[in-house]
Amino acid sequence: MISSSPEQTFRVAALYRFAALPDYETLRPQLAAFCCERGIRGTLLLAAEGINGTVAGRPEVIDALIAHLKKIPALRDIEVKYSTADAMPFHRMKVRLKKEIVTMGVSGVDPVNQAGTYVEPDEWNALIADPDTLVVDTRNAYETAIGTFSRAEDPKTETFRDFPTWAERNLNRLKGRKVAMFCTGGIRCEKATAYMKLIGVDDVYHLKGGILKYLEEVPAAQSLWEGECFVFDERVSVRHDLQKGEATLCRACRHPLMPDERASPLFQEGISCPHCAETRSEADRARYAERQRQVELAEKRGESFPIGTPPEKHKV
Repeated sequence: MISSSPEQTFRVAALYRFAALPDYETLRPQLAAFCCERGIRGTLLLAAEGINGTVAGRPEVIDALIAHLKKIPALRDIEVKYSTADAMPFHRMKVRLKKEIVTMGVSGVDPVNQAGTYVEPDEWNALIADPDTLVVDTRNAYETAIGTFSRAEDPKTETFRDFPTWAERNLNRLKGRKVAMFCTGGIRCEKATAYMKLIGVDDVYHLKGGILKYLEEVPAAQSLWEGECFVFDERVSVRHDLQKGEATLCRACRHPLMPDERASPLFQEGISCPHCAETRSEADRARYAERQRQVELAEKRGESFPIGTPPEKHKV
């Protein structure tokens, strides 16, 4: 990662907007050029249903990118959450064309016109504290493992594609209930509410700006959040005020690890952790050990050694 002095902190922007973008393919080259020319790194996903991504750079260039995106009429009201990092949290810049900006794999879901009701962070506590409200975490199991809201139900999904199956299985429990849904930045829960409406669950709400906005705006003393929030960059997790958390990644399986897990005898830096130690072969471990050796040698030389991109299930 590129390091930074305190006066050169990197700004991280998590952004998305569900909007009709029929010409999304034409945006790819211009956005890639805009970002690369200014040293911005991260990932932007473009699809006919809108834009999604997280990028980082110097504050002034991130501001310039957001201003540039807002000039596109369909993206004028783009949702953006800002945080900071002491080092560049991404290795490269990618602008990708996708069928969906967050992959559910179900046709007919229309977040542009059929999403649930937004709930502002300062109103979220009252909603989820209501015993009549069913609170649902729409993130995946590796994310919920390090933090979630009090009283939240965890569907234990491996990917967002699994969420519709969970919802169908629990449809009788969901119908007629007030359902409050949340995710990291707001995009998955927004699409999940549209899916709920599609299957006949009408009284659905979602946290505007997601967990990130909640942690930014709600004081820790008033918070119903428990633990840390997984983020899709080298910071791994954040806490209240969006300060970097204590989680790190297992470089073998990409699962976030808290301090007690790193203290486990099954944890070996870059090689294994309690989540994957029993599932990796000796050949795997040998390969990971050699990679870790190269990482450590690069660090001694003051060089960066990107370990690679996360598996598909760990992408935003």
